Amino acid sequence: MTARLNEYQQPVGEPVTGWQPRERPARVTIEGRFCRIEPIDPERHAADLFEAYGAAADGRDWTYLFAEPFADFAAFRAYLAKAAASSDPFHFAVIDRASGKAVGTFALMRIEPVHGVIEVGSVTFSPRLKQTPLSTEAQYLLMRHVFDDLGYRRYEWKCDSLNAPSRKTALRLGFQFEGIFRQAIVYKGRNRDTAWFAIIDKDWPLVKRAFEMWLSKENFDTSGKQRASLASLRQAAAS
Repeated sequence: MTARLNEYQQPVGEPVTGWQPRERPARVTIEGRFCRIEPIDPERHAADLFEAYGAAADGRDWTYLFAEPFADFAAFRAYLAKAAASSDPFHFAVIDRASGKAVGTFALMRIEPVHGVIEVGSVTFSPRLKQTPLSTEAQYLLMRHVFDDLGYRRYEWKCDSLNAPSRKTALRLGFQFEGIFRQAIVYKGRNRDTAWFAIIDKDWPLVKRAFEMWLSKENFDTSGKQRASLASLRQAAAS
């Protein structure tokens, strides 16, 4: 592709016609088939989440998070109250529609409305949420909200480069790996090289189509097992 040149014959990026800064995320509830996502509310969600996180056999789910496992409910509720008061990160609870209980949280963060860039992070999914259709649907609902409702151009996923499950999840969801930022963060007294992933607005139609195919009733057998993987459906949609 031929590069665009300015009046000084320097290569410059493509124009973004009619671009205007986007709105910041608001307190909305988003309904899905398996789950809904809603802003964190300690009064409604703290007990459910404390119980759900307590179902884990050990504390390994917290290794790559900034927080540590909570020894008691009071400490956890205080943590959740602080999260609920924050506008960036902006935290959401994931509610299992079958039980009506909160089973995990995640957040929109590093919100840059001027540039249309936003990150999903602080993904804290309990054993009752991980590797379920709810988990995938929750990620899809938030992603769809960012691109379709808010009109952002770029949706990021970042994690410790050593966090193999997070890197695998990012690729499964349709994020593209962009590289490693070395010595990006110091947390819990140790270094973090950060792996960067992103979906941009040009990627979104294909990624969205694959999600919709995966989440359809036809993609699950009578036992609730997927018939086709998300990655295979994305590949099929691209062909």
